[in-house]
Amino acid sequence: MLIRIDQASPEPVYLQIRDQIVAAIARGELVASDRLPSVRALASDLGVNLHTVNKAYAVLRDEGFLTMRGRAGAAVADFRRTASPERQAAGTEKIEEALYRLALEHRAQGGTCRSFLDIASEQAKRVFDAAVSDTLTEGA
Repeated sequence: MLIRIDQASPEPVYLQIRDQIVAAIARGELVASDRLPSVRALASDLGVNLHTVNKAYAVLRDEGFLTMRGRAGAAVADFRRTASPERQAAGTEKIEEALYRLALEHRAQGGTCRSFLDIASEQAKRVFDAAVSDTLTEGA
């Protein structure tokens, strides 16, 4: 897993780290029980403050993507198995709210329901078709 920080981005560094770890999990580059670098090691590798990495890991833990094992460090959680129904529902609610805000922005820019659904469908295919393709390639 390679994490790249864009210091010029308006997005906070801890969220850049969080988003790239979530993407690595989605792509199957990280799977349940994989250990992540220590906070100190990742901070050193990225050239950022260790509190920044600690914040990213804490957000990922709170969202159910990581488990923290004290001195053993952070590991990827098996979300479906370890997340409570409440946490799973909160995740679904977060996705629904994000999609709602994006749909509002799209409509405010003159977009239609059909064009929004087309765009959303294409982006979903980028994620899910890539995962299917990766699974098929691994089996070959």
